[in-house]
Amino acid sequence: MDNRWSEQEAEAAVERWTKQGVGMDVALRTYTTRLLGSDPQLVMHGGGNTSVKTTLRDRFGEAIEVMCVKGSGWDMASIEPPGLPAVRLAPLRRLAVLETLSDEEMVAEQRANLIDPASPNPSVEALLHAFLPHTYIDHTHADAVLALTDQPNGELLCRQLWGERMALVPYVMPGFALAKAALAAFERQPDVEGMVLLQHGVFTFGDTARQAYDRMIAAVTAAEDRIAGARRVSVAGVTLPKGLPKGLGQQRAKSFQPVKLPARLASVATVAPILRGLAALPEEQGEYRRFILDFRAGAEIEAYVNGQELQRYATQGTATPDHVIRIKPKPLIVPAPDAGDLAGFTAASQAAMAEYQADYKAYFARHEQRYPGRKKMLDPAPRVILVPGLGLFGLGASRAEAAIAADLAEANVRVITAAEVMDSYQVIPEADIFDIEYWSLEQAKLGKAVERPLARQVVLITGGGSGIGAATAAAFRAEGAEVAVADRNAGSAAAVATPLNGLAIACDVTDGKAVDAAFARVAETYGGVDIVVSNAGAAFTGRIGEVDEKVLRDSFDLNFWAHQAVARAALRIFRAQATGGCLLFNASKQPLDPGPEFGPYGIAKAATLALMRQYAVDYGGDGVRSCAVNADRIRSGLLTAGLIAARAQARGVSEDAYMAGNLLRREVTAADVARAFVQLALSPKTTGAVLTVDGGNIAAAPR
Repeated sequence: MDNRWSEQEAEAAVERWTKQGVGMDVALRTYTTRLLGSDPQLVMHGGGNTSVKTTLRDRFGEAIEVMCVKGSGWDMASIEPPGLPAVRLAPLRRLAVLETLSDEEMVAEQRANLIDPASPNPSVEALLHAFLPHTYIDHTHADAVLALTDQPNGELLCRQLWGERMALVPYVMPGFALAKAALAAFERQPDVEGMVLLQHGVFTFGDTARQAYDRMIAAVTAAEDRIAGARRVSVAGVTLPKGLPKGLGQQRAKSFQPVKLPARLASVATVAPILRGLAALPEEQGEYRRFILDFRAGAEIEAYVNGQELQRYATQGTATPDHVIRIKPKPLIVPAPDAGDLAGFTAASQAAMAEYQADYKAYFARHEQRYPGRKKMLDPAPRVILVPGLGLFGLGASRAEAAIAADLAEANVRVITAAEVMDSYQVIPEADIFDIEYWSLEQAKLGKAVERPLARQVVLITGGGSGIGAATAAAFRAEGAEVAVADRNAGSAAAVATPLNGLAIACDVTDGKAVDAAFARVAETYGGVDIVVSNAGAAFTGRIGEVDEKVLRDSFDLNFWAHQAVARAALRIFRAQATGGCLLFNASKQPLDPGPEFGPYGIAKAATLALMRQYAVDYGGDGVRSCAVNADRIRSGLLTAGLIAARAQARGVSEDAYMAGNLLRREVTAADVARAFVQLALSPKTTGAVLTVDGGNIAAAPR
């Protein structure tokens, strides 16, 4: 493992933060915390913490000894000094004489001793840091160390590797009991450089920030070297496949003998909506609590998911206990998807999902009885799905949460692969896993987070690079949806999608293959789609009896046939997910109130309005809703300044009067139309409807 300490960067960090009034100790602590947190093989998504013991002046100018320790909610990779809240050290150290201390009491004591009451909660492992005497303490969940400890003979391997340099602490749940166990281990070996918490992680100590960091890198490097040198007896005559995991050398562990895969595997874009639909949790009134999916693949992942013993090594538990809070104790394993038998894959995956959820409920029932107050069961849906032949999916309530689940799943692949190379993977007992997953400190968070109305849903907007499309993308994102922006102009799509943390897709909706490819991109990125705003269009003008036939055909290509191509592609995903869906069309007022010399546009839009209603009629039984927005006179790429002037002239009014030519005498904006699309998406019992957004135009009101 590379040691990334840089004297130049350390000096720059000290200069930066001391100018802000931060002490040198805390500045260096922040610098090395970032070094540790930015390496995913050391720290990932909240796993790990750091501290430094120093002195501060109170309001009377008297020096008080404090410990600055990582605060809850801060990411070590990007932490700032406020993410290391200071707590009075002496009161915390006195707690070591107690026999017991509940989690709630521990949190209360830590908060009571914060120097700044507005600071975040100190780490749940703050007492462990406080009980030890060292100035700087680093804690990580290094993959290589976990690979050594997550084995039947893990303790022996650690003793052989580190000898007396590192103390060993048997697994104890984080909190007061672990802090006491670590203190006892240190008192038995007061000269150690750190300690290994078996099946949990590793601590290193130092008088300086660099010493603690260097010791961490050295300890992890030693573990990596031990794994790299490991060899197991292989089955004679095995041909080494491509993508062999590192550490296997020229031999092959039986665990990773590949299963036989179908001759033709289904694509990720085909498989993802099926799995996303199966994971969705039914709610009242035919609605679903959906998940976003994040797909990962690669040589090491493929070797892992294709292993004959996948069911054994992948379902024992997570590499380090805190992962269970985010990805549950086990992944769901489904069959390899045969492109020639998607119905068979769907049925087998459905059975696997039902069994997974039943097993999770039984696991909860086995263990919740140990708690007098009883626990509230979390939802039974998996957070990781392993697919032989393809790779793995992380599941979450948002794109960010799905990525975290996928990251942790990849970390588990690395650790389990390394452990299986050496011997076999083994984790803490199921009861201990349950205790972490249903930790009272985690249970207390349930119900506090309020999701926005369209959270967990994916929307694709065509013509999203400007005007109504851009406003609609922003409006859906504001309500919590994940947003994909499709536009013929790739730069315009990116300019809208990037600030919304969305997906930009270059797509000419008049090209059916391009439309199919766009939906495949969305399925690969998010797992599927729930709402489609078919918005792309352009104005075509001329007196209907005199207009060139090509103008009329071009208008129909964009203003009707493109809507059909988009709706048909969306429907395929909706039906694969089997959780319904929502089609929203930009119909305009022209089908209801034709304007002079606007027939080529209006007639095509009239066909689109009929198309909307036909989808409502034909697919309502599948839970698919279909609606349209009837908008008029919206400044956009369609209604350009030139067209506004022409339409005003055709009606014999000024441009301002034309744009405010409605009952309210107010110009209607793209944001007004966007709100209408959102409102339709939020109306689960509405289909076949036309929502008018025009400031009041009785002639264009639906009959």
